Amino acid sequence: MVTIRLRRMGKTKQPSYRLVVADSRSPRDGKFIEIVGHYNPVRQPKELNVKADRVRYWLNTGARPSETVVRLLKQVGVLDENGRATPVPVEG
Repeated sequence: MVTIRLRRMGKTKQPSYRLVVADSRSPRDGKFIEIVGHYNPVRQPKELNVKADRVRYWLNTGARPSETVVRLLKQVGVLDENGRATPVPVEG
């Protein structure tokens, strides 16, 4: 199964994370399929960048986000309150 989860980066006591799409059997900081964003909780204000189109693609393909990633995606607006992917905003 494919999951969207956090991969820890950074120095000791200064964590930063990448949002990655990975096989659920691979280790936390191991092999991944694609980087779909990054999160830096140490910076003030906290920095969160997400490739929303790629996250929606992977969610529609069947990838399951971890609990922490669900919380972060709700902050960005990729997921609604029920945890479902929001539709792509139409410009025009």
